[in-house]
Amino acid sequence: MRAPAAYRTLASAGPAAYLSLSQSMKIAQEIRAGNVIMHSSAPWVVLKTEYARGGRNAATVRMKLKSLLSNQGTEVVFKADDKMDQIVLDKKDCTYSYFADPMYVWMDGEYNQYEVENENMGDALNYLEEGMPAEVVFYEGKAISVELPTSVEREITWTEPAVKGDTSGKVLKPAKIATGFEIGVPIFVAQGDKVEIDTRTGEYRRRV
Repeated sequence: MRAPAAYRTLASAGPAAYLSLSQSMKIAQEIRAGNVIMHSSAPWVVLKTEYARGGRNAATVRMKLKSLLSNQGTEVVFKADDKMDQIVLDKKDCTYSYFADPMYVWMDGEYNQYEVENENMGDALNYLEEGMPAEVVFYEGKAISVELPTSVEREITWTEPAVKGDTSGKVLKPAKIATGFEIGVPIFVAQGDKVEIDTRTGEYRRRV
């Protein structure tokens, strides 16, 4: 797959060239792993976000970033309501196919395959399973990251025995899904149950 000419010439044009690309203003809390943002006048792919609730007006978002110009990495803490430009790059709907160390191979509807580096998979690794749908993001024709759907359904592979009767959902206990990723679930959830997980926060939504 070849990217549009505007994308292919960016590397030589310098950071300012990115300002002519399609952008949308978002707040830090809305940014997700796989997005590309402008930071310090340069484009960065977001590898991981961690939302932290604080006191009044103190919520923050810690982002692990990788430069699209130098491949260098950094971590930055933003206020949850900080405004920033999200750069809209080329994307394709794909499904996860297989792991070819150190690359994760994704396939589109026409059976074209795209490889995403391990370190660029971000939060997708928490929920990865064969056939999982996601958007693969491209920069200069290269697959650079993966954007997950806002929620996924996964089976609970381990948790403490369910406690019947309490359906409030206010008391949480640890639970794991097949990847080993741990979430908090209500005490009425049992091993083998399927739950919906918000991929933006890693939090339990509901039992399905």
